[in-house]
Amino acid sequence: MKIRIKGNSVRFRLTKSEVEALCKDGMIEEKTAFKDGVFRYAVKIDDDADALRAEFKNQTITLWLPEKHGKDWHQNEQVGFEHTMKLGDGQELYLLLEKDFVCLDNTTEDQSDNYPNPKAIC
Repeated sequence: MKIRIKGNSVRFRLTKSEVEALCKDGMIEEKTAFKDGVFRYAVKIDDDADALRAEFKNQTITLWLPEKHGKDWHQNEQVGFEHTMKLGDGQELYLLLEKDFVCLDNTTEDQSDNYPNPKAIC
């Protein structure tokens, strides 16, 4: 699972096995250790949600995916889900959850579990 944060925008990208685990188990989580603590990020399926939502508690960013989208995401062609969450005081947080595609350019990153890039298909 990859996470990209820029300003009030958070994007999660999941490999094939992560999407399958999310749909089967209802959640996935990663962690990054620092000298002063551990940063965690997770995606969980929410039975009651109508749209993506996020929270930040205890050094953990959790992205909640509505159950109606998450239950069979691993079996369909839906690339991802997005939502702009109202934070109050006129602020918003843009959320994007998507399947991770193989890069078209050269990279040293292991992409063996990524989805085929549709732009690479002739």
